[in-house]
Amino acid sequence: MTPQKTAVDGDWHRVHPASPFVRGWVALVAIVYFFGRDTFERSLQGRGNIGAEINERTLWLLAGGGVVLLLALGSFVLSWYFTRYQLAEGYVRVNTGFLFKQQRQARLDRVQAIDIVQPLLARIFGLAELKFEVADAGHSAVRLSYLKLGEAKQLRATILGRAAGIADGTETVEVPEAPEQVVLYIPPGRLIGSLVLSEQSVFIVLSAVASVMASVLTESRAFILYLIPAIIGLGTAYWRSFNKGYNFTAAISPDGIRMRYGLLDTQAQTLPPGRIQALKVTQPPMWRLLGWFRIHVNVAGYGEHRRSEGEHRTMLLPVGRKAEVMMMLSLVLPDPGIADPERVFTAGLTGLDSDAGFVTTPKRAWPLAPLGWRRNGFLSTDTALLLRSGRLWRKLVVVPHQRTQSMALHQGPLDRLFQVADLVLHTTPGPVAPRLYQVSTELAVALFDQQAASARKARKLQTSEQWLAQLPPVHQVARTASTPEEQNHG
Repeated sequence: MTPQKTAVDGDWHRVHPASPFVRGWVALVAIVYFFGRDTFERSLQGRGNIGAEINERTLWLLAGGGVVLLLALGSFVLSWYFTRYQLAEGYVRVNTGFLFKQQRQARLDRVQAIDIVQPLLARIFGLAELKFEVADAGHSAVRLSYLKLGEAKQLRATILGRAAGIADGTETVEVPEAPEQVVLYIPPGRLIGSLVLSEQSVFIVLSAVASVMASVLTESRAFILYLIPAIIGLGTAYWRSFNKGYNFTAAISPDGIRMRYGLLDTQAQTLPPGRIQALKVTQPPMWRLLGWFRIHVNVAGYGEHRRSEGEHRTMLLPVGRKAEVMMMLSLVLPDPGIADPERVFTAGLTGLDSDAGFVTTPKRAWPLAPLGWRRNGFLSTDTALLLRSGRLWRKLVVVPHQRTQSMALHQGPLDRLFQVADLVLHTTPGPVAPRLYQVSTELAVALFDQQAASARKARKLQTSEQWLAQLPPVHQVARTASTPEEQNHG
């Protein structure tokens, strides 16, 4: 792809003219429905709107609807006219509003991730929205909607290029979109299987059995009726998970890990190197039958309170086998800091006791966790701290040393009785909450000091911007991944 000349850096640009209509089509439909409902119903009933008896109510509704519709269209045009964006001086800026003006900006060197989002209507018009996530931002610092899909991809490439130092802010040449290598694909069949074997399915089955038994014992059908709202809610959750996880694809490129997913509304995320603060691999009990895992991550800027959309945006792997988990771990942590990462991570995912050097809860404290004491443990490598827990719901948390922001030791009355303590690591908000459970007090204090020193040292030596250079050649990584063709046979 040959770089193209663009406008002088600092020029202001407008979004696509159809943007306000794509954003506000629901309002237009509501206006037409509210003011035109009476006319539509009378037409269906074969009654004239204006006949021997002039229907003044209909005339007033149509006139009022026309005025409101014109005002709405006018506001859409003004909204488009006063929405502009600029890329200059190390910032991306967006100005909006014609009565109440607002300018939002994001520093390029603080950009954590850039998403390209295409709701269904935007896909029909070939448009896309850009979301820029910035460190320490509770909400998206900048939402630029909508641009032509090609322009959105080009702008994303330019911003990522400047953020990574590939191009400086004085250039007038657009940075070409970085090449990529697809390394992971999740087939729809596996996604459906993961939903069927999910925790929600177990809840539905147990609730249904309990309701049937209660109905039989009490000779009342009321208990079964109570299940209807729950089934509707869980059905909605199933559909949301399937819609968001459909056609999940991961690729590697010089500007980060690229993920694409979505059935009706599609989304393309790009996580720049080193922006992942913590990682969690989990395995629900039913998934053990097929050896499946999922991966969540903490990314600065995504936050923890936007659960509706953040749940999927922080998903690095919705469902995958062990080989795929290992491959994704190699992307997030190119240098695991150990000689045999396969053995160590396997022990973290499925191991017990002191497998591969993990330090677990002392035997004297087994009453605190009768099932999990042999599983709860930690292992510190040269580059990261690994925390494992859970006997039924297995969990492995990986925190790169340089991403540890602060730590705390927790010890309750029972912990003091059994001479154990918990070590809590604080990173950016997200679905991953690193916590080491019930390690001996002496080891907890020693690990606290050791981790503080490791974090300081790692921040000084951090080279995450060259993450791709630390990986094996792309074809070697891809060889361990699941391609669509391989998935169709597996």
